Amino acid sequence: MRIGLIGAGRIGAVHAANLGAMSGVTDALLTDVDAERAQRLAEATGLTAVPDVDALLAADLDGLVVAAPTRAHAALLARAAAAGVPVFCEKPLATDVAGTIAASELLERAGIPLQMGFQRRFDPGYRAARAAVTAGELGWLHTLWACTYDPAPPPAGYLPDSGGIFRDCSVHDFDAVRWVTGREVAEVYAGGTNRGERFFTDAGDVDTATALLTLDDDTTVFVGASRYNGAGYDVRMELHGSRGTVAVGLDEATPLRSVERGVDWPAGTGYPHFTQRFAAAYAAELATFCEVAAGRAASPCGGGDALAALLVAEACELSRAQRRPVRLDEVRPQDTPSTTGERAATT
Repeated sequence: MRIGLIGAGRIGAVHAANLGAMSGVTDALLTDVDAERAQRLAEATGLTAVPDVDALLAADLDGLVVAAPTRAHAALLARAAAAGVPVFCEKPLATDVAGTIAASELLERAGIPLQMGFQRRFDPGYRAARAAVTAGELGWLHTLWACTYDPAPPPAGYLPDSGGIFRDCSVHDFDAVRWVTGREVAEVYAGGTNRGERFFTDAGDVDTATALLTLDDDTTVFVGASRYNGAGYDVRMELHGSRGTVAVGLDEATPLRSVERGVDWPAGTGYPHFTQRFAAAYAAELATFCEVAAGRAASPCGGGDALAALLVAEACELSRAQRRPVRLDEVRPQDTPSTTGERAATT
């Protein structure tokens, strides 16, 4: 297969390394607005650097991976649709709800398969948790707890285009909650604070946030996010049910320590970065995308899933700003179809 990659930044480097190592990818092409950065990454990963998107799309691609900055996604997806190339896109599809709907509908009208970059769906722990829920091993769920705690904040220049902590960070938890439980979010109550760098406040963002979600079956979900978890990168989920409880992300590298006497677990070093925590998941999601692009599999997470997770983030931002509970119906555009069927069909 011939796969194109747009973006040689942080996540682009992850995808480049995985594409370069995949046996089924015979040719992988890379471009970036920073040509020198693209050339360095191509040389390091065995890819071929090309000068621009025009050259990339002219190369008779079997699939396209979009790992460019968020503001470029919608235009790049439109070009993929025009070229008839199946596309993998890092979240989000666009910078807002209207743009997300427009991009998703454009690809659907063109008959172009779309796979979103929600890598937690490919993590062994999250997959095992979903299997436990689906099999009824936990009974009925009453409480979930999920977190994404970054060890250090992003650069100040990243924040204005990030969409805020709920859209940029917690959106992965929102998607994982939907996917693992098979339920939709009905209502949110969210807040956030700033105790770190001033540039979060200047950008209208927060460095630490919490959200209380109520699912459509009245399951309670607590979601936490922070940019200042000095112990290491911490992504976990706990699912508490009437018959059992399971935890995702609880291993030797979990960045916490017990203060109970005689307890020295976990004893390993915490994950320094999300690329280490989800290394296997990133490889698995691209391998799946190649199957999607080849027509051998349906997309496991498409535009409907991107919209559903974004709507939860939108509701959280509204709740934080207005200091009140927000129903998802308040932010969902009229006539937006349910994504329940799409989600149930995924693996």
